[in-house]
Amino acid sequence: MGTAFAIVLVFVGCCSNVVSLELLVREFPGCGNIVTFAQFLFIALEGFIFETKFGRKKPAIPVSNYVIMVTMFFTVSVINNYALNFNIAMYSASKYLSIALVSAGIFICTIMSAKQVNVSSEGSEDQGFYAFIRWLIGIAMLTFALLMSARMGIFQETLYKQYGKHSKEALFYNHCLPLPGFLLLASDIYNHCIHFSQSTPVFVPVVGFSAPILWIYLLINVITQYVCIRGVFILTTECASLTVTLVVTLRKFLSLIFSIIYFQNPFTAWHWVGTAVVFLGTLLYTEVWSSVQAALRGADAKQQKKAE
Repeated sequence: MGTAFAIVLVFVGCCSNVVSLELLVREFPGCGNIVTFAQFLFIALEGFIFETKFGRKKPAIPVSNYVIMVTMFFTVSVINNYALNFNIAMYSASKYLSIALVSAGIFICTIMSAKQVNVSSEGSEDQGFYAFIRWLIGIAMLTFALLMSARMGIFQETLYKQYGKHSKEALFYNHCLPLPGFLLLASDIYNHCIHFSQSTPVFVPVVGFSAPILWIYLLINVITQYVCIRGVFILTTECASLTVTLVVTLRKFLSLIFSIIYFQNPFTAWHWVGTAVVFLGTLLYTEVWSSVQAALRGADAKQQKKAE
């Protein structure tokens, strides 16, 4: 039940989160710092109040381990040693093939979406090349983030085996400890706040007053991000790290498809190819075909016994 609930939180929270994020980016493409800061601040405050009881509750897992976990967000070199540092259970080749297929499907969909952006954009060839290079850097950053998420999931799996499952505690410390780092971005975040406050005001029926539209989008984004990341951290206590990686990767794919449909972007034949590859990889990972074959063999055996 915990696993199913976590998966629902991940897909519902993250797919709705991508809508508010795209709305923010369309209005203000450079809003990444304030969005990240708001997400971390909200989750840290929620955890400080409800998880640590205003700091009165001691952590079950040493804070030093959480410092390591947070450092993983900023350290690339540990990725190369993840199989050597921890006692990780080995998976079958089909499991890794399934993850590769899912990743390949997402890559196909992303490539085709990027081509549509390049075709529709106006400007010189140099501007188009510069935009493409920026897109490649963005893809590299997303790939790095996915790898770091997988690496951190392995570390969490090890900690939970040693200290027990404490997903809410881990969620709090992973968002509280990095907060001082945002001081380096204070001036940038302040400028973002001014820009947000100057955005078009809209009337909010629930509270009965008007508010700048970007602040409303940000509030929705922060809440949905909390739902999403809460599900991810619950999932790390219920499933193996490779399964968590698959769920998170599938979530990114569904967010991409949902964004294409919601904002009425073209869905080409290559997008369908990518979708089919993702679907095939998911079936391979969940061993659906093996389960069907086993069920058919069991049914045949029962029929043979009845015939005898």
